[in-house]
Amino acid sequence: MPAFETLRDGLGRVRIAHHIQGRIRLRVDDPELVAHVPGRAQLARVQAVLERTPGVRSLRVNLMARSCTLEYDHEVIPFAAWGDLIGGRDTAAAARFETLLRAVYDEIAGFRA
Repeated sequence: MPAFETLRDGLGRVRIAHHIQGRIRLRVDDPELVAHVPGRAQLARVQAVLERTPGVRSLRVNLMARSCTLEYDHEVIPFAAWGDLIGGRDTAAAARFETLLRAVYDEIAGFRA
């Protein structure tokens, strides 16, 4: 399983295609990243982290469109947290969201150890 920081650094290559409170669609447009799409096993791990993250209600991945749509509880994950985390901004919302993601990642990684 890749280090959490590797996954975190990859967020800079993802863009928000559409976002309304409670629903966000993320898209990968970076040709370099698309050319190096991880295998299904690694994608399944990333999906598992997102699906188990508190506040995430549902996740749909569309590999052909290079996008995923998440429905989330805006009371748990604030609207601004998505853009702040993806944009690499050091805000309280981004830090709380990253803490949630890291806790789930560490739990899943512990199961695989």
